[in-house]
Amino acid sequence: MASTYYFVTIAILALASVVLVRASDPSPLQDFCVAANDSKYVVFVNGKFCNNPKLAKAEDFFFSGLLTPRNTSNPVGSTVTQANVAQIPGLNTLGISMVRIDYAPYGQNPPHTHPRASEILVVLEGSLYVGFVTSNPDNRLFTKVLYPGEAFVFPEGLIHFQFNMGKTNAVALAALSSQNPGVITIANAVFGSDPKISADVLTKAFQVDKKVVDYLQAQFWWPNN
Repeated sequence: MASTYYFVTIAILALASVVLVRASDPSPLQDFCVAANDSKYVVFVNGKFCNNPKLAKAEDFFFSGLLTPRNTSNPVGSTVTQANVAQIPGLNTLGISMVRIDYAPYGQNPPHTHPRASEILVVLEGSLYVGFVTSNPDNRLFTKVLYPGEAFVFPEGLIHFQFNMGKTNAVALAALSSQNPGVITIANAVFGSDPKISADVLTKAFQVDKKVVDYLQAQFWWPNN
């Protein structure tokens, strides 16, 4: 009987290993896979639909939008310029992307997470107070003040932020380990969801009066991405 349990256990572990391997993202099987929106030319599938490689052109791998400063006259004082697969079709299946972040004086990129990517950020201009919080149960805060040329890493899925400490504008570039990292801004998601999360849930979760929740849900939560 013991041997039967042993073999059953081995079989279950083997099956679990196969499932885990199959659940991972597939490796690219070609040099590139330019994302295609027109199904007329679709011949491969790998992540997004892929255009025929023979139809690829240099513009599929090019984006000039990271050069231009963006308007930061908004409630959070920052604007994110994305350079992911939506802007650069040639990024499809390559697992990388970038963003430029412009900060007004004392502006911030509010606490948020990227569900599909780790991030490394480098300051180009100004100074930034940056940090991230580890997962439960410790919720440790790691922070640093960055100056031009200095970089900081935000691990995948963890809540992080940047705050411009100076009286002048700041600029940063960040690279992310996904062609489409996604972003969840905490305040926007919790208090600005559509439809709204029940006030009973939020009053208990944050241990505040319902009037506080009602006030927060009535605000306009600025999408800076």
